[in-house]
Amino acid sequence: MLMLNQTDLTPASFILNGIPGLEDVHMWISFPFCSMYAVAVVGNCGLLYLIRYEDSLHRTMYYFLAMLSLTDLVMCTTTIPKALCIFWFHLKEISFNECLVQMFFIYTSTGMESGVLMLMALDRYVAICYPLRYSTILTNPVLAKVGLATFLRVVLLVIPLTFIIKRLPYCRGNILHHTYCDHMSVAKLSCGNIKVNVIYGLMVALLIGGFDILCITISYTMILRAVVSLSSADARQKAFSTCTAHICAIVFSYSPAFFCFFSHRFGGHTVPPSCHIIVANIYLLLPPTMNPIVYGVKTKQIRDCVIRIFSSSKDIKSHSI
Repeated sequence: MLMLNQTDLTPASFILNGIPGLEDVHMWISFPFCSMYAVAVVGNCGLLYLIRYEDSLHRTMYYFLAMLSLTDLVMCTTTIPKALCIFWFHLKEISFNECLVQMFFIYTSTGMESGVLMLMALDRYVAICYPLRYSTILTNPVLAKVGLATFLRVVLLVIPLTFIIKRLPYCRGNILHHTYCDHMSVAKLSCGNIKVNVIYGLMVALLIGGFDILCITISYTMILRAVVSLSSADARQKAFSTCTAHICAIVFSYSPAFFCFFSHRFGGHTVPPSCHIIVANIYLLLPPTMNPIVYGVKTKQIRDCVIRIFSSSKDIKSHSI
């Protein structure tokens, strides 16, 4: 009997079909995608510029925000340009190795998003519960260490994901009904045993998302206890207001993530594939779009910096005239 080499069952490329059932309206769907992506790029680049050049923003909270902005840029840039190429130019082909690289960056950036949100929750906990020791606890070296540890945690967990996908034999075609290379969507094209992929994917979700959600929940429980114990209503309101933007970022990130996670595993045939894929794209696009807007509106220091920059530019124009 002829034995097939593993490479014979590895496709040279995949075909990303976009959103199944909505092919006729791909062009219309592309407009909100493109608009949100443009806002995400401009907003996050603007935040990174402000944090880099404004001395008043050289603080731990804003360094965490810079990490979040950089992660958001990677997260949306990894997927949205390719999705727009599918919608606009019908460029659906992606090589097998490019698919693995895209998958790596998608899961690394989403894992970092979760990790940075967790670090920001710990930052708010220290700022509210230990305000006098805040600058001595969260020093720049500590910030660098926790940021590096969060990054390494994600990378070390995501790298095996690409290897267990690469080892699979593929004999069920090469058409992916998606806009990007999703781990389980690729695995389901295999004719091999994908039990390891299912178990490891669940384990990564629990070790990253589950752990981070637990830390965020504990942090905000302690924050709530500290704030409620304050005697002044103004002090309570001020303490809560420092957490508003972060809570919004958590909602924007975890709401679509929960939907994707549970619908993919427990939704069965009750959730239409088109709905699942749209929400999966929103999961990668909504946080990068909304985070700069929320932090720009809710954070007084950032708002003041933006107003000052626009005011100074107006003054320069008036003097030149």
